[in-house]
Amino acid sequence: MKANTSRIALCGVIAALSVVVLFFTGIVPVATVALPAAAGCFLIAVVAETDVRHGLAVYAVVSVLAVFLVPDREAAILYVVFFGYYPALYGVLSRIRNRVLRMAAKLAVFNAAMLAESLAAVFLLSIPVEEMMPFGWVTIPILLVLFNLFFVLFDFTMNGLIVLYIRRLHPFVRKYMR
Repeated sequence: MKANTSRIALCGVIAALSVVVLFFTGIVPVATVALPAAAGCFLIAVVAETDVRHGLAVYAVVSVLAVFLVPDREAAILYVVFFGYYPALYGVLSRIRNRVLRMAAKLAVFNAAMLAESLAAVFLLSIPVEEMMPFGWVTIPILLVLFNLFFVLFDFTMNGLIVLYIRRLHPFVRKYMR
């Protein structure tokens, strides 16, 4: 019984931390991408200590709260369409043995999420398309390359954070989760 209570408490604390970090996008407006990414990284602890199901439940809770509470709507959308669930999906995609196929699957998920974010920004937030393309149509391939490079760096960083969590924090947290 205590183990289940500990899992629920961990999920609640991680959800609260994620919402607080997302809320800071109203204070630090230049962190529209960085803070949703940081908030998503908290999910590493939930997935490592419980399972993917609990991680997705925390993602759902934080996503609903972010839509209603986060002042920067674009940051909330970024969390909902990619950064919130990617740490839970990372473990599933990491099971693909072929390195090229694994990276192709990760890039496909990322590019689909960024397309969804762009469409949501245009249709839900009413951001004019011209504002998203300051250099005309040349902007699209340039941003596509830059975003994919950003994702590769983010994915590499996510791997390092998972290794760091498992080696350093997991034994400490596991002791209190018993």
